[in-house]
Amino acid sequence: MLSERPISPSTLSRKDLPWQIKWDINACTKCGRCTSVCPVNAIELGVFRKREIKTSMGLSAKPVNEFSTYYGITQRTDPAYACIGCSMCNMVCPNNAIEPQRQSDSTTLQFQNNRGGQSRTRGGRRNSSESLLDQLKFIRISMLTDPALDAGRHEFEMRTLLGRVLSPENEIKCFQENGWKPPVREIYPLVIGGMSFGALSPNMWEGLQMGVAYLNEEMNMPVRICTGEGGCPPRLLRSRFLKYVILQIASGYFGWDEIIHAIPEMKEDPCAIEIKYGQGAKPGDGGLLMWYKVNKLIAAIRGVPKGVSLPSPPTHQTQYSIEESVAKMIQSMSMAWGFRVPVYPKISASSTSLAVLNNLVRNPYAAGLAIDGEDGGTGAAYNVSMNHMGHPIASNLRDCYKALCVAGAQNEIPLVAGGGIGKNGNLAANAAALMMLGASMVQIGKYVMQAGAGCLGSEKDRCNVCNIGVCPKGITSQDPRVYRRLDPEKVAERVVDFYLSFDTELRKVFAPLGRSTSLPIGMSDGLGISDKDAADRLDIKYVI
Repeated sequence: MLSERPISPSTLSRKDLPWQIKWDINACTKCGRCTSVCPVNAIELGVFRKREIKTSMGLSAKPVNEFSTYYGITQRTDPAYACIGCSMCNMVCPNNAIEPQRQSDSTTLQFQNNRGGQSRTRGGRRNSSESLLDQLKFIRISMLTDPALDAGRHEFEMRTLLGRVLSPENEIKCFQENGWKPPVREIYPLVIGGMSFGALSPNMWEGLQMGVAYLNEEMNMPVRICTGEGGCPPRLLRSRFLKYVILQIASGYFGWDEIIHAIPEMKEDPCAIEIKYGQGAKPGDGGLLMWYKVNKLIAAIRGVPKGVSLPSPPTHQTQYSIEESVAKMIQSMSMAWGFRVPVYPKISASSTSLAVLNNLVRNPYAAGLAIDGEDGGTGAAYNVSMNHMGHPIASNLRDCYKALCVAGAQNEIPLVAGGGIGKNGNLAANAAALMMLGASMVQIGKYVMQAGAGCLGSEKDRCNVCNIGVCPKGITSQDPRVYRRLDPEKVAERVVDFYLSFDTELRKVFAPLGRSTSLPIGMSDGLGISDKDAADRLDIKYVI
């Protein structure tokens, strides 16, 4: 007889979940380590009843049911506790008795992710492994036409300029008229993009700062790191290491009371000020730090109550035009540091980027423009924004660089490109391609987490729980029980490792191009692609 008990519409079977737990009862010792480390409580210990049918010899013998009980692991099928595939259970299991396996077939979990009327939010980046940057090829090879260079023996100028670069005549004219000249910084072309103290755990943030300091002071590589929205610890503001930091101010102004009050006590000026107007992962949205991560320390730095979510407005209040933004933000930030610090805006890549750039060209205070493409990562955003909004970085960057060439300002205003660089591990190739499309430097974020701390998130929707503070590696958690898994010194060591390897690979790309005295910014004749439409759009060579 069929059961008449009603079944909830949100009740799922294991087959409906994208990640399923494979458990070996014979290898498991029931130690409970797997259940204790699971960040979303997807598995639990339980007592189970097992039925076996025993049969006897002979035609007249009837089968007999025998029941036994055993202890074991079960996977929860409630959508709120769906496995995220982080494999922490497998990492801690002493007998390799448990592991998550991804379903190749389509599942129905996506139809149950809006329980309580709340749309799904997550961290990570767009769930697509496609990357146009990986299709670009370097086709201009110097052999008999130009001097050949040896990446191992020749010296390469691996630095770029951040700031308004005026000609000597215009610089003298600016000084005579205004009493100051635009500040310019000479930095390494790979910048660690904005990830806030709050979005990242204290151990992760400390590890990044230690790695950057080592690269600058021991390896003579002027690497810079952006704070992201949310301020930074007071100790850093008053230390000599502030010169390696780009301070970001966004529409929530979190942490800026502390920064402004610290200006008279600063031993060094920051490298630059980045005014965030948009982010590639969530165009049109402000920042978001969920209440899970707003502990006492974060609340004190940001000047807010403990345990409340911190959404930023989608725009800077009272600034509803490009002209207002330039006048009120770029000029005021320049004045706060006595016109000694470059100030530039960061926007999400969009069809309106050219309008912003054209205004910046006419304004002497703007030190550049940072553009973040659709493949940029984030700590928290709506799933629909991450997967379906935004503009690819390559074509948007190319349009902006060509507009600067038309205005004759391609050597004056630096473009900073970000969003999906190194998405599939090809960091140096992607960065070099963007420089040849017109970027003076590139920003990375998700790659730093993956290479520096072993982030488990992927474009196949694996893990990506950065927003709720249960990061299994402790990278984006504010819970001391979780982030103590992360050793800051190991993070710093890995940051130094991948920067040195990036430097080597970048030289390997630039040497055949015959460029050693400067970066090949805008050298698009050295790029090719086997996609005719992409070649026409980017104004590069079609090769097949």
